[in-house]
Amino acid sequence: MFLKFFSTKRSNLFTRSFHVGKSFKVSNPEDIFFHSICINLRQRKWTVLDKLLSSNLTNSLVNRVVSEFRMSPDLALGFYNKVEEQRDFSPSLECVCVLIHVMIRCKRYDDGLDLIGKLIREMGYSHLEVLDGLWDSYNAEISCPNVFDALVRGCTLLGDANCAYDVIVKLRMEKGFIVSVHAWNNFFSCLIKSDEVSCFWRKYGEMISYGHAENVYTFNLVIHALCKEMLVSEAIGVFYRMLKGGIYPNVVTFNMIIDGACKMGDVGLGLKLFRKMELMSRGIVMPNLVTFNCLINGYCKLGDMETVESLRDEMMVIGIEPNVMTYATLIDGYLRKGCTKEAFGLCSHMVDNGLIPNVVIYNSMIHWLYFEGDTTTASILLSYMIKSNICFDKFTNSVLIKGLSRNGYLNEALDYHKWLVAKNLVDKDRFLENILVYYLFRSDNEPMVKQVLDDMFGRGLSADTVTYGTMIDAFSKQGSISYAVRVYDDMIKMGKKPNLIIYNSIVDGLSKNLSVDIAKIMVDELKKIGLVDVVTLNSLLNGYCTNWKVKEALTLFLQMQEDGKLVNRVTYNILMNFVCKFVSIQEAKELMEMMVAQGVAPDSVTYTILLMNACKKSSPEEVIDIHDDMVIKGVIPNRKTYDAIVGPLLG
Repeated sequence: MFLKFFSTKRSNLFTRSFHVGKSFKVSNPEDIFFHSICINLRQRKWTVLDKLLSSNLTNSLVNRVVSEFRMSPDLALGFYNKVEEQRDFSPSLECVCVLIHVMIRCKRYDDGLDLIGKLIREMGYSHLEVLDGLWDSYNAEISCPNVFDALVRGCTLLGDANCAYDVIVKLRMEKGFIVSVHAWNNFFSCLIKSDEVSCFWRKYGEMISYGHAENVYTFNLVIHALCKEMLVSEAIGVFYRMLKGGIYPNVVTFNMIIDGACKMGDVGLGLKLFRKMELMSRGIVMPNLVTFNCLINGYCKLGDMETVESLRDEMMVIGIEPNVMTYATLIDGYLRKGCTKEAFGLCSHMVDNGLIPNVVIYNSMIHWLYFEGDTTTASILLSYMIKSNICFDKFTNSVLIKGLSRNGYLNEALDYHKWLVAKNLVDKDRFLENILVYYLFRSDNEPMVKQVLDDMFGRGLSADTVTYGTMIDAFSKQGSISYAVRVYDDMIKMGKKPNLIIYNSIVDGLSKNLSVDIAKIMVDELKKIGLVDVVTLNSLLNGYCTNWKVKEALTLFLQMQEDGKLVNRVTYNILMNFVCKFVSIQEAKELMEMMVAQGVAPDSVTYTILLMNACKKSSPEEVIDIHDDMVIKGVIPNRKTYDAIVGPLLG
């Protein structure tokens, strides 16, 4: 009995010892390492983690830790940053993709996009390799479908619309996955920013064919594309389509249409939309700072500073403070009108309100000061700009080169250009070189033109269409038609395609230099390829008048009148000058009445033409009557003409 008891107990002990031994078996080293990392990561013991991660690090371990902390994105990202600091370890594509999944799942979109950008820019993976990595590492516990939208967004942030489209297509064709409308919106936005509007329309039609439902952002992009093409009426049509579909516009929708109308010159339409924003949106949308800035910019371009100030007051009444862009627009508007005092007053006002003038404001002020010939004040502003540590941009450089050149300081402009070249601060767009070529030609300094061009060629830059056009125009104005034609031939040999501006320069040169018949042949050839505008025909008309070809001039004028778009104020001024000199002042006055009846307003040039000829052929009373009649028609008299002719008669 005793032996039996002992035997049974021994058996139980053996069994217990077996289970105990099983529970204390040696663990996998990676498991121990994993648990140690997790414990220290939760306690944020970064120094200990640095020591732990200095050895025994693998991609599978990194993935395990990131997945473990999928609900704590800060810790997951902090751990990954420590991993990246290890010299002997490089995270794999899968590692980064797992972390991207975690970031997007936790709505840490900026961090996820940064990681996508790092994979493509720094680690050298293609956008399609990243797509495969995200697809292969997709896991229901750590992932969500938004990760693929994020990849499309990442491509657009890198400015590559083609890559974004590749991702969309591959997901649909090979993976059977359809991205959301948000991904398409990001892709469309990238296309529009790249001025690929025609491509936008094709891809937009493709998206619609897949059955995607447009949202307010899609409609805004459509409106933006239409406004870029100056199709504001069509943009308003899309606006009403939004309302009909139950999608309410936001302030961006209104701002784009208002801005589009202002850029078209139809500021009245922009103001009308502004006044009806609340009504048209059923009380949802109110104007913001951008709305006011669009309108202020539109009216500044028209020179209507009275309405501009009214809008500015309205802003202040409803509590919208002007920003630097508002002041920049206002200052430029006053400078365009020649109101330098008001512009400087606005600068002081913005500083008093705690806003610092930026490079845009300085560029505008220096540009207009040079334009007015006030080089002294421009230099003072430039010095103040340097003292204020406001960095020059490419527009500052062009303002300085052009301002110095137009005011006769060509040597200084050339020296500044040489300094920019030495500092490698000149863009490859040839903009500065073209400015120098233009003004050097105007000063008859052709040897220096050759030097500028040689320097440009020496830096590996060839002449562009603007360079050729500048030279052709200069030679044409000088009467050196043979040289202009030679430059034109060189341009064709270099594979550069002449534009309408270049053809107009040649036609103008031929017309003014007793070669009007050749100019007529050239115009006829241009008509065949649709490269004729009012400037072309005005040059030919002027050539006919100069060469006393009355019949041809009248025939051309009648042809131009058949299409109203091919007659403008310059057309009438050319004819009026001819009629004044060779017919009579009375005929010229009748021509002006025809001009007004056709909806073409006379200007200060018309005023000068009539009065300069009238003072030679008419009585003082008739001269004063012509002056009064033109003022009534809204003409602002030319100051020099008034002082020389009308002033003494009224004196």
